[in-house]
Amino acid sequence: MLAAATVMASVLLGVGPGPATAVSLGTSWTVYHGDAASTGVSTALNSVNTARRAWTSPILNGEIYGEPLVYASDVFVATESDTVYALTSSRGSVVWSRHLATAVPSSDLPCGNISPTVGITGTPVIDPARREIFVVTDELKNGRPEHFLVGLSTTTGAIELSQRVDPTGSDPAALLQRTGLNLVGGRVVFGMGGNYGDCATYRGRVISVLEGGSRPAIFTVDNQAGNNQGAVWMGGAAPVVDAKGNVWVSVGNGSVHSAGQAFDDSDSVLELSATGRLEQYFAPSSWASDNAGDQDMTTAPVLLADGQVILTGKSRIAYLLNGAHLGGIGSQEASLSSLCSNDIDGGSAIVGMTVFLPCLSGPVALRVTKTPPSLGVSWSANVGEGPPIVAAGLVWTVGKNGVVYGLDEASGNVRQQASIGSVDNDFTTPSVGDGLLLVASSYHVVAFRGHPKS
Repeated sequence: MLAAATVMASVLLGVGPGPATAVSLGTSWTVYHGDAASTGVSTALNSVNTARRAWTSPILNGEIYGEPLVYASDVFVATESDTVYALTSSRGSVVWSRHLATAVPSSDLPCGNISPTVGITGTPVIDPARREIFVVTDELKNGRPEHFLVGLSTTTGAIELSQRVDPTGSDPAALLQRTGLNLVGGRVVFGMGGNYGDCATYRGRVISVLEGGSRPAIFTVDNQAGNNQGAVWMGGAAPVVDAKGNVWVSVGNGSVHSAGQAFDDSDSVLELSATGRLEQYFAPSSWASDNAGDQDMTTAPVLLADGQVILTGKSRIAYLLNGAHLGGIGSQEASLSSLCSNDIDGGSAIVGMTVFLPCLSGPVALRVTKTPPSLGVSWSANVGEGPPIVAAGLVWTVGKNGVVYGLDEASGNVRQQASIGSVDNDFTTPSVGDGLLLVASSYHVVAFRGHPKS
């Protein structure tokens, strides 16, 4: 059973690879996009007032790249200065903060686009049963980068776990922990890849560690001699956990550029066990040329309740798959190209058989049918670019212009908007909890008051 499934307000229903039907998340939002299956939907609010802010947090000590989380009347956020904050959901004031380590100066890394330091990049995860929040830090140790999984008390910020998670033989300076974290079977699971620019030598990884600490279980992409790359980064989305307790990730471009060479697990969707055993995979027939063109798969896999799966990324082609039988290379049920004019990166939001995809030129509403299997576009927005969520009957997305937009679910038209200040993260995504819509700007958390459903 999922480590947090019995205590999360969002309940997973259904069987097979599909996620549960999303139900009200209530007061909590403890993982990227709200639940283990990453549905990105809250039914707790009737409306949101964006005409004025409920509160703005004090300036925090580093850039915010992760999604704000909500638990036990507090809002939790982590920064690129390796600091975790708990804020009151009522006013946004600091309950506690814990500076964990010296973050890595960007100048110490071979490439990248996060500056001036790289610390905590991926969205944390909270296990309510343990009252513990987990983060992955990038720390400067003896003048060199190292990555640690750290668990902290949600009540006091006391450190309860600190374990190095760099794979044996890897170059930590070449690794970026970009995905959100998730929980499965008493384990914390997350992905790793390279810095922006694909410099130096790295391999994509999916890593899981027991919540109380253990030797990491690791699945490695591009694991053959001479191969490298294959980042697991997903535009900041977390690995997706299905109703069976298996883990789904998408993988970026690998170093193999010829279809005459052995498949290297890149440009794919992978279903793994909680301890990293490969169960099945899919990659398009064009995987090798996609690798050569840097056409990563960069969205979290979308697991529909009927067992179908959607995968897409920089190629802007959506693939509809049979989740019970991914079928390996070129086994899609249907595909749809030219979805939008930019890359599709991050987590989606799922409402029935409609998927709101995170296109960088604005969200896209994708219609899915089971019989016959098909995909179609209902609408494409030209505002916002961050991974969308759905709350209060609107699709919420954040633009690099520092504006959060509420889009009509049926048409994509702008119904609400509000400025939140400068945004550095390309994949800023809102969250919902304790009657609030929450968005992180560069150095603040901004809250808008919602009207809960009775």
